[in-house]
Amino acid sequence: MAAFPLFSLFENDFVIQVVPVDTEDIMDEVAKKCAYHSINRRVLPQENKILRIKRHSNGELFSRNMKVKDANLLPTETIEIFYSNT
Repeated sequence: MAAFPLFSLFENDFVIQVVPVDTEDIMDEVAKKCAYHSINRRVLPQENKILRIKRHSNGELFSRNMKVKDANLLPTETIEIFYSNT
């Protein structure tokens, strides 16, 4: 377990946040940590949708149960969080 900073760019938000996550967090947990800084602040919540994460640089979509340590992310790399139906 180790602290791991990521830049979070939430869909329809104009602010990029630095969000501390843990290397053992799965992407669903990371999405929730990132959402905390955007939803109901500058982004409206969306009912019946799930949060997904993709790599900002190339659009690679991460599995919801993938751990941060297995995603080959670099510290302070930018991820995009967005609502999805699946």
